[in-house]
Formats: sequence, C-alpha cells, structure tokens
Amino acid sequence: MPEHNEPAYDPLQPGEGEAIAPTGQGGPMDLALDEAESLEKTLGDDSTGPGPGPQHKPRSLWSDAWHQLRRNPVFVISSLMILFLVIISIWPQLIASGDPLQCDLSKSQQGSSPGHPFGYDTQGCDVYTRTVYGARASITVGVCATLGAAFLGSLLGGLAGFFGGWGDALLSRVADIFFGIPVVLGGLVFLSVVTSTTVWPVVGFIVLLGWPQIARIGRGSVITAKQNDYVQAARALGAGNSRMMLRHVAPNAIAPVIVVATIALGTYIALEATLSFLGVGLRPPTVSWGIDISNAAPQIRNAPHMLLWPAGALSLTVLAFIMLGDAVRDALDPKLR
Repeated sequence: MPEHNEPAYDPLQPGEGEAIAPTGQGGPMDLALDEAESLEKTLGDDSTGPGPGPQHKPRSLWSDAWHQLRRNPVFVISSLMILFLVIISIWPQLIASGDPLQCDLSKSQQGSSPGHPFGYDTQGCDVYTRTVYGARASITVGVCATLGAAFLGSLLGGLAGFFGGWGDALLSRVADIFFGIPVVLGGLVFLSVVTSTTVWPVVGFIVLLGWPQIARIGRGSVITAKQNDYVQAARALGAGNSRMMLRHVAPNAIAPVIVVATIALGTYIALEATLSFLGVGLRPPTVSWGIDISNAAPQIRNAPHMLLWPAGALSLTVLAFIMLGDAVRDALDPKLR
C-alpha cells in the first residue's frame, strides 16, 4: 500500500523511463512510440516548423513585390518593351543607319520601298528613321519630367505631411491652385513665349504642373506611415525628426509615389506629343513623334503611312508605361493581392 502523502503509481503517466519503455511485443504502445519519434523527426527537420532547423527569413515589402512582379506577364512584356525603347533612344543607329534630317523632295510622300519600309514624308525624309530617332526626345522628356516631379512632389508633400501645421495648409492651397490650371491651355501660354528648341522648357513645364499630384499622394502616405507603432516607438526612444523621416517613414511611404510616378511617365510622354502637335512643345530640328504627327495630319488621306507609324510608336510607348505602372501597383498594394 502506498503511503498517505505519495500518489498512486500509474504506469501510463510519463516520468519513469521503464514505465513507457517499448514492450518489444509489437503492441499498440510500441506503435504509438514509433509514430511519436517519426513526428518529432519531421518537425525537427522542417525548416518552417518549430524544430531546430533554419527558419525562413520573412520577405520584405520590396522583395515580396519583386517576387510577384517576376511572375506577372504584364510586367515582363512591358519591361521588355521599355528596355527596347530605352536602348534605341540611346543608340538609334543600332536599327536605323540613316540620317533623320536628310530629305529628298523627289521622294515626297512615296510609300514603302526596299531599305525604307515606312516610306517618306512630305519633305522626303525617311519615316522609319525619324520614327526610331523620335523615341529619344519622348523618352528623355518623360523620364526627366517624371524624376523632377517625383522628387519635388515627394519632398514637399513628405515634409508637409510629417510636420503639418501652417506649412501643410499652405502646400494644400498652392496645390489646389495648380490643379485648377488646364494642362493644355497652360502649355500654350507658358511655352508660346519660349524660343528654345531643346527639351528642357517642356520638361520644366511638365514638372511645374505635375508635382502637385505626387505631393498630395506623398503627403497622405506620410501621414499614414507616421501614425504606425514603430514610428511612435522610435520617437519615444529619442530618435530625431531626420532619423525618423529617413529610416522609418520614407521607406514605408514611398511605394504609392513610385506607382503614381510610373503611370504618370506615360502620361507625360503623351502630353509632350500633344504640345508638339500644337506647335508649342518641341520644335524642329528636334525629331519628335508629335512633330511628325502634326506634319502628317493634313495628308492623312493621301499618305496615311506618314501618320500611322509615329502615332503607333507613341501609342505603344504610352501603353508600355501604363502597363508597367499597373503591374507595380498590383505588386505594392496588399489590398489587391
């Protein structure tokens, strides 16, 4: 009989090694022990389980977005198209050996011929060569204007959203004024007094009217990011404003700005072509799709090839950047997954 203060012996309770030792008879207890050992080995070898194996490092927002983008056919196709456009804008002589400014009036408005697949325009210039060289001006304007508007807008919007106060109110009112200016009408007024034939007046005008949109997006993103717990914890630990802005707020607020800027790049290219078509954007001798479309519009019935090729190149370029922006938006926005 057990003593009064000792619990009764239970052979099913663990604690004594011989109580749960294998019986060697192949019974239910031996089977249960084998299954337990097998399960323990499986959990220990699984790198994602609680065992001692190496754990998978969780992916960040950017690595997770890149993981998704690589499997998105829209991103792959648009990236290849943009890569091709960038290459021919830097080195157009790779696929066009002619001179876009060399014209022969005797071949005015002629159609396709050997070595000149797109035909000739009104001045007798090779449409194929001008279409290839026209990518340089459009890509330059789009990229430079996007970088300028993104930098200025994100800087002003981020500072206004982080500090608030009268600076935030002033920026909002100034942005409302710029939102009220019609883009095409503003371009006609602003660029009509500019005599330069370079791309920089057009870039400056697009930046001037493009930064308020990105500033508003950046301001809202910064306001949302600075309310998160990790920013409040950094503030409580004594982190300064510059450290919180650069290390905690900006990396988590820049994604919407990148999405809007990527989509806006295609819009800026179309805007440059529109202003050049109206005669106030890029001007000869600069080779531009908008200039070629403007020269070809009166002759669309007699020589439609003069209009179709530069207009088609412009449409594909704008479509490629819009597709890229949509793919980036889907990858960076968790609500769309």
